[in-house]
Amino acid sequence: MASPFFNKAEAADLSHTVQSGDTLWKISQQYKVSVVDIKSWNQLTSDTIKAGQTLIVSEAPQTTSYTVKAGDSLSLIAKIHNTTVNDIKHMNNLTSDLIKVGQVLQIPNQSSSVTPNITQQAKTYTVQPGDSLWRIATNNGLTVDQLKSFNGLKSDILSVGQVLNLTAGQTPTPEVKKSLNVDLLLSEAQKHIGVPYVWGGTTTKGFDCSGFLNYVYAKAGVSIPRTVETIWNAITKVSSPQAGDLVFFTTYKAGPSHAGIYMGNNKFIHAGSSTGVTITDMNNSYWKARYLGAKKVNL
Repeated sequence: MASPFFNKAEAADLSHTVQSGDTLWKISQQYKVSVVDIKSWNQLTSDTIKAGQTLIVSEAPQTTSYTVKAGDSLSLIAKIHNTTVNDIKHMNNLTSDLIKVGQVLQIPNQSSSVTPNITQQAKTYTVQPGDSLWRIATNNGLTVDQLKSFNGLKSDILSVGQVLNLTAGQTPTPEVKKSLNVDLLLSEAQKHIGVPYVWGGTTTKGFDCSGFLNYVYAKAGVSIPRTVETIWNAITKVSSPQAGDLVFFTTYKAGPSHAGIYMGNNKFIHAGSSTGVTITDMNNSYWKARYLGAKKVNL
């Protein structure tokens, strides 16, 4: 649902003036962000917008926008802007290298002065709740590719308390084998039954579906991506769900757009737009028809 993982204090806002015929969905596709985030950034309580209205449509740290031209490729754009293809894909939630003329991309500004959140002498960083690879890399003057290379990471999943190397050539930090505490996860999830659904919500005052997942997994010591689509792309498919796995559904658009935590016995807990946090039977006719599959968060 809501997307990228940046604090507003770290963000450089990009605005869009609403044109006749514009919708929130059309604007979200143009800028590669979610409708939820546009509504959250602009404090909108409905999908109604009007021509001439100015909307904040991006909250990406240290970025510039670039409009794709004929002959462009991600590798060419990355070279021109002194960044990497992976960083551009991370910034724009791209799942492939395909781009089209006229598409607006947010480009990480690698030449900008970045204020580290640690001292210059520090060589490691301990993952905190809410962290992402992009945030940690940016705050420490690195690219996501570099950070993953320094630590031998194959996915974007991080564990709270995980120690990351911030420089090359260090002795790899010993891997601590961790497992998801499913009982803790499900217990935490059930504490919030009845919390209302709020677009872009990430707190106990109100959750959207991915905001709920992020909050509960963080309480269990696991940091997952912010949006349903990026969670889907980051974790491992399983043939049938076990308790603690995530189950995905297609709702308002094609592809994964809603998810919940599988509890067993065909039940899952989720933040539904009309119910708030609730437990639902997967054989319910609405959800059964929209089920896409289950995936496991590997630590």
